[in-house]
Amino acid sequence: MKFNTMQKVELTKAEEQIMQVLWKLEKGFVKDIIPHLPDPKPAYSTVSTIIRILVDKGVVSYKAYGKTHEYYPLVSKEIYSRQRIKDLMLAFFDGSPRQLLSFLAKKEDVSLQDFEEIVKTIKKGTDDE
Repeated sequence: MKFNTMQKVELTKAEEQIMQVLWKLEKGFVKDIIPHLPDPKPAYSTVSTIIRILVDKGVVSYKAYGKTHEYYPLVSKEIYSRQRIKDLMLAFFDGSPRQLLSFLAKKEDVSLQDFEEIVKTIKKGTDDE
C-alpha cells in the first residue's frame, strides 16, 4: 500500500539511496538492493540496518518469508520529491517557486526552449487533473 501523502520525514543520504533503489525495483530483498548501490558497496548488515530504520520511519514495509523479508516503499518517489522540493524552496527561496526557477535559470543556463518545454509539460499536467 502506498500513501498519497506523507508526514514530513527526514531521510539521510544513505536512506535516500536505498529508497531510490526500492522505487526503481518496486520491491526487493536486501541482496537485490545491494547491487544497485554505488561503489564501494555497503555490507549486507549495513543495508539491512538502514532498511529497518526506514521501516521504523514508516516509509518502507515488508512481507516476511520465514526469516527473510521482501521490502517495498510505502511512499512514492513523487510524494517524497515534492516534499524535498518544498523544503528546499522554504529554506533557500522564501517558499517561492518563482525564485527557485529564476535561480535555476540563471545558474544552470536553462535555455528559452527548455522553459517552453517545461511550460508545456506543466500545462499538460494541469489539463490532466
